[in-house]
Amino acid sequence: MGASKTEYFTEKENGIAILAKALGHPARVAIINYILKYDQCICGDIVNELPLSQPTISQHLKELKQAGLIKGEIEGNSICYCIDEKSIVKLSDYINQIHSKLQTKKNTCCK
Repeated sequence: MGASKTEYFTEKENGIAILAKALGHPARVAIINYILKYDQCICGDIVNELPLSQPTISQHLKELKQAGLIKGEIEGNSICYCIDEKSIVKLSDYINQIHSKLQTKKNTCCK
């Protein structure tokens, strides 16, 4: 497998790629949706909601947390997760930037 050569890209480009990669699995999107629905939750609650094993859910939560999309706090024997709004704002700003450029540009390509 080749190197990703992330050093050739800006910090912003690498950051957006990390967020996009974390969202690149439907289970992670479902976990984000679940957390949004209940504002915060415990890992066991997610396991009861999704058709995945507890270790699989934990791995997806780890990926989301490493990317910065969620935060987790230990509460007794459980971890309570919530959305990290700063990362969502970064992703939203990037998508809005693309949308804005497309609106101001007369894109005649691929029609």
